[in-house]
Amino acid sequence: MHYDLVDLRVFLAIAEEGSLSRGAARAHLAASSASLRLKGLEEALGVSLFVRRARGVALTAAGNVMLEHVRQCVAGLEQMHADLSPYALGLTTHLTFFANNNVVNFHLPDDLARFFAHHPSVRITLEERLGTDIILAVAQGRADIGVVAVDSDHPELDFLPYREDRFVLIVPPGSRLSRQASVRFADCFDQPWICLQNGSALHTYLMNQAASLGGRLDVRVQVASFDAVMGLVASGAGVSIVPASALEKQEVGRMVAVELTDAWAPRHHRVCIRKGAIAGNRQLGHLVATLCAPRMQAARAPMLPGLATGPHAG
Repeated sequence: MHYDLVDLRVFLAIAEEGSLSRGAARAHLAASSASLRLKGLEEALGVSLFVRRARGVALTAAGNVMLEHVRQCVAGLEQMHADLSPYALGLTTHLTFFANNNVVNFHLPDDLARFFAHHPSVRITLEERLGTDIILAVAQGRADIGVVAVDSDHPELDFLPYREDRFVLIVPPGSRLSRQASVRFADCFDQPWICLQNGSALHTYLMNQAASLGGRLDVRVQVASFDAVMGLVASGAGVSIVPASALEKQEVGRMVAVELTDAWAPRHHRVCIRKGAIAGNRQLGHLVATLCAPRMQAARAPMLPGLATGPHAG
């Protein structure tokens, strides 16, 4: 079945405005034209999308299903235009970057700011993913570069040191766990938990770790940010696990960080790229240099062929 993009945009406008006339005006069409397009769309689909009322229109059950799909389609088109616009302006480098949420939230902001200061024409799509997904995406070419904290390697990828971090348990002051210097993850299953929202990489990771130990977390609250997690823990609502890099100086005293003794608590973040990718992508080389060169030089590790060592190198 073929859909006219104008028809879909007219449907979206009418649905969000709750009015045929207002939706038509938003779509820069006469109400009669919008009505004809809507009628044609309903006939093509074989369903009614709206119920006409005295003061506007309301979506039918089928219309609500249609609305969600149309929103996704329109958002995808807008993103496509956004991704293509740099090319129209003569900015021809676009990189896809996958990383875990620890890196996205606490390490990359400063590093990317330094990168863009010297390479303003580059555009980056940054997405949060699980480590195993990142490795597969980079190996398959769906991402140009990734940052992972998993130990497993891949024969088609190069791995370079990036950042060291670790997971810590944060608990309210005065609680039972706050008096312990260290703790195992399994010993905390009886606590109420504050977690990031379902679907986030860290939430999925912790749920899987708990399941592998034969336990489950009693999640009391799910929130969208680490700031919200720490605020709820400080208030006494529960405990949580966050990267040590998430703890700012102002949080000291509001909560207690307890060391986790589990083998997965240390986070050895590494950049991964396809073997030979730097030789064919100059800007990717600059990005890898920005992320890794200072740490590789400090460790006196051998650098990859073609890896620039300065902001203007190459």
